[in-house]
Amino acid sequence: MKKSRFSEEQIIAVLKEHAAGIGVSELCRKHGISDATFYTWRKRYGGMEVSEARRLKALEDENGRLKKLLAEQMLDVATLRDAPGKKLLTPSARRGFVSWAIEKKGYSQRRACALIGMHPRTYRYRSQRPDDATVRQRLKTLANERRRFGYRRLHILLRREGIEVNHKKLFRLYREERLSVRRRGGRKRAIGTRAPMTLPRGPNQRWSLDFVSDQLSDGRRFRVLVVLDDFTRQCLTLVVDTSLSGARVARELDRLIVSRGKPLTIVSDNGTELTSHAILEWQEDRRVNWHYIAPGKPMQNGFVESLNGRFRDECLNEHLFRSLPGARRIIEEWRTDYNHDRPHTSLGGLTPNEFATRSRWDHNTNRVQL
Repeated sequence: MKKSRFSEEQIIAVLKEHAAGIGVSELCRKHGISDATFYTWRKRYGGMEVSEARRLKALEDENGRLKKLLAEQMLDVATLRDAPGKKLLTPSARRGFVSWAIEKKGYSQRRACALIGMHPRTYRYRSQRPDDATVRQRLKTLANERRRFGYRRLHILLRREGIEVNHKKLFRLYREERLSVRRRGGRKRAIGTRAPMTLPRGPNQRWSLDFVSDQLSDGRRFRVLVVLDDFTRQCLTLVVDTSLSGARVARELDRLIVSRGKPLTIVSDNGTELTSHAILEWQEDRRVNWHYIAPGKPMQNGFVESLNGRFRDECLNEHLFRSLPGARRIIEEWRTDYNHDRPHTSLGGLTPNEFATRSRWDHNTNRVQL
């Protein structure tokens, strides 16, 4: 808006001359204004003093400034509502919003940055980090092969292949590639006092037994007998069948003893198959100490419970079993992979077979030597 060359004092003086009796034409000729300008002044400032005219001018300026602020605020709200993406949490997402506001909405760089609280220097910054395309691609490949592995186990697998990456950097790449594993919900378990459990000091000192259930694609149920060596964490067998009686469990244990040797202790829950006469006679004949955990206390048999969780998460929930032979083949392949290839975090990243091969019990120091 063009600023007038007449101040409020001059305009009021002209209007007072007209009130004193000077004609409109003479006033316009004297001051060099048009008739329309004079009548506009009279409509706007007629009967006012200089102080009142100044106050009116200040109010009009303030009103114009507030209208401009309101218009800008409404434009900002509309811009934020129309912004691409749901949340602007990361620096890259904020940079994308600023670029979009500049290109599509006509914002200045400073105003667009102020709208989301970003410093202009942060917007102009360009990262000097390498893109790590090779590591990213191999990480995604391993994550697709091992869909239930987190970044720690993937880190171990990358180190095995000779790819040395800091674990914090790997975690950043893992998050950027959106490879996070969604935690599956489990059934609620009773909470009670957990009895302390003495750790075994060598192989075959203690085995743990438990059962896992699943079903085929046609709805038929089957069960899996899980046997674990608590010291080496080796999964000794996964017996799959539609029915597993106490006599069948005894036969499978005899088969393991032939190939591996007799355990000192076996730990299990109080299931009917494991408290049957066949099992009671077997442990008496083989002179094996059998320990039953307290009812409702599965964590007293925590090693095999942990294995059951990994087994269900990485195998049973990942496959659709069409037949019993197919289920046996897939489950045995998983057991082989678990013992030979899968890194175990409680064993320092070693596989159970590697730990069993490298570890030996030193009777002088009563410690495991690697």
